[in-house]
This record gives sequence, C-alpha cells and structure tokens, in this order.
Amino acid sequence: MTLFLASVTSETEAEIAIASGADIIDFKDPAKGALGALEPERLRSAVASVSGRRPTSAVTGDLPMDPQTLPQAVENIAAIGVDYVKIGLFDDPRRAACIGALSPLGERFKLIGVVFADETVDLSLVERLAAARFHGAMIDTARKGAGRLLNRRDLVWLSAFVERCRRNGILAGLAGSLEPPDVPRLLPLRPDILGFRGALCAKGERTAELDPKAISLVRDLIPSDRRAQAAGNGQDGDRVDYRLLVGRGYAVEPRDGASRADRIFVRDFVVPMHIGAYRAEHESTQRVRFNVEAFVQRGTHAPADLRDVLSYDVITDAIRSIVAEGHVELVEVLAERVAGAVLGQPRVAKVVVRVEKLDIGPAAVGVEITREKTTEAAILRHPAPAASSDSSG
Repeated sequence: MTLFLASVTSETEAEIAIASGADIIDFKDPAKGALGALEPERLRSAVASVSGRRPTSAVTGDLPMDPQTLPQAVENIAAIGVDYVKIGLFDDPRRAACIGALSPLGERFKLIGVVFADETVDLSLVERLAAARFHGAMIDTARKGAGRLLNRRDLVWLSAFVERCRRNGILAGLAGSLEPPDVPRLLPLRPDILGFRGALCAKGERTAELDPKAISLVRDLIPSDRRAQAAGNGQDGDRVDYRLLVGRGYAVEPRDGASRADRIFVRDFVVPMHIGAYRAEHESTQRVRFNVEAFVQRGTHAPADLRDVLSYDVITDAIRSIVAEGHVELVEVLAERVAGAVLGQPRVAKVVVRVEKLDIGPAAVGVEITREKTTEAAILRHPAPAASSDSSG
C-alpha cells in the first residue's frame, strides 16, 4: 500500500493534515529550500502535538555534504522524537563519504536518504543506502518551480528506482512538486510513499497555507485501508462517497438501474520499438501505432474532478513501460500486454486494443483485440472491505 506523506510547517498544519487523512506528517520549512528544517523548539512542539496519532518525519535541512557534521545534525533531529529522519544527499563528491558516516546511525534511527531528480543520480545509490542501514530512499526535486518529478525522470527510470529499493529491502518514496494528476500515473509503480507540499496548499504555492480541500483530493486519489475499513464498518452513514468506492473498484449499483460507462481513448499513439520475429527486425526499431479504448465504470453523477475519471496518461504510460521492457516477437503478444495493463486499473471493465506495425510495407498491418474483466475477476482483484473492530485508523 502506498502511504500519503504531507509536509507541514506547524502544529496547526499538522492538525489539518491529520484531519484530512494524511498517513505521515512530515515537518519542514518550505521557505528555506527543498529540505528546509524547522527551528528545533518549533519542531519539538509540533511533534509533541501529533502525539503518536501518525508517524512523523523531519528534514535535517539543506546542509553541505560534510561527513563530519551531518551525523550530528541527524542526531539532533532524531532526539526530538520523530519516527523518520530525512537527509538530503546532494550531488557532491563527498556524498558517498556522508552515507558511510551515517551508517552507524542507521542501527538506531530510521534514516531516509533523499536524492534529487534534477541532479546526477546513479541508481547504485540505492545499494549504498541499503548497505549503510538506511530505512528508505526518496526521490525529490531540489529546485522547486523548475519542473515536476515527471518532467525530470520518466516512469521507466522511476519504476527501476522503486524496484531497486524493493529488491534491497528499503522503502521507496517519490516526491518533487507532485500534482494530483501525477497520482494515478505513479501508483502503478507501487511506491511505499508519495510526498506532497505544494499540491496541498492554496493555489499550489508551497509556501502558502494548507488547503483542506486540496489535501482531501490527494487523499482520495490514493487508496487507503483506513477508509475502506470505515466503509465496511458502516461509519459516516449516509456520508459514504460512493464515487470513491467506484474509483477503487467496488461495485456500486446506480439507483436508477442504468449502467454507466465512459469510454477513454488514445488514438494514433506512435512509438518506435523493437518488434518482430524476423532476424532483421531484431536489429532496428520500427514505428508501432497504438489505438486503445477503455470502458470505465462510474457512478450516477457527472464527473466533477480527478476522483471521477481515468486519466489517459495511465494508458500511454502503460504502453511506454511495456515498450521499454525490450523486444516483442508478435503484435498479438504486445496487444495482450497492453490490454492486461489497462484492465489492471480498478475501474476499467473492458478494453479494445489495436496495434499496427507501420514500416512493413505500403500498408499498416497488425491486430485488434477486445478483452473484458469478468465479475469474478473484479471481485478477486478488489474484494469488498471486511468489517473490523478497530475503527480508530
């Protein structure tokens, strides 16, 4: 399950984030940079106010890569009582030495190494962090306002980062000027944490005050066991938001008896890739055209925001990821992979995929397939939430 991390600046903002459903409360001062640290007394008071209701984290600040002083900064933050300490590991010749110097602290504290997508990042850093007993690694952006995470690193690279963290037994976090439309694109990578600040603030300004409506939107886009359990317990009575249940794959019968589905499509999406059974086709790329139609279940009301729709980016991202996996012998196999990826989205009931090779001769050649999600498959993939005696979250 992916956890929702909300960066806050004070006790007041921590209360807003908790009330709006954030999973992790992260303390920082955005006016001081990418990882600006709160003053110690201010941080101490804010952490105490959370009082164990949520896991907490705090940043050490935008500090120089000095292996002599960085461990003391970590000690100072950890002593305040946060659950996780986030350390900026900037692109610097001394970065490896700093990681080594922090290794003894990894036995005592949960350290999260933060590296930056807009700087030089070698994925081998994940192995170094794991060897130094870090609890997790997070990708962020150092220069806010200069582009979101997905402007700096594509999904193939980010997927490799998450998988490398998983293989090495540490948490994988993604952050960096993330916006609500990024959530459905990043969730398929199965990161442990998605971190936000600007998207939670008024007008998207990271130094502005938190906006509860903006926090709720992000919360609703990230599936939460806590909310599923509340629905299963019958809590909130008539205030259950059925569109959220639809968005997470639960069957909700329209009261008017009508069956509703939106058709999301991607047309004439052309990607160069390695495809074909002939030996010569292994030696160079060919242009392949994709046309995909996804039939998406929705509730009884007109779509109002991102909670009510399936982003077409999810479809194009799936295609790019499959293409990046390497050579495919047959267009039929490629079409099946795309169909499977799209049907893996909870709300998609049916998909039509057409794949065409454009460089074979004077005509395009290919295949079109239609695949549907059976009721049984939907139930197995998204069982109804079980009732629980623990309703505290």
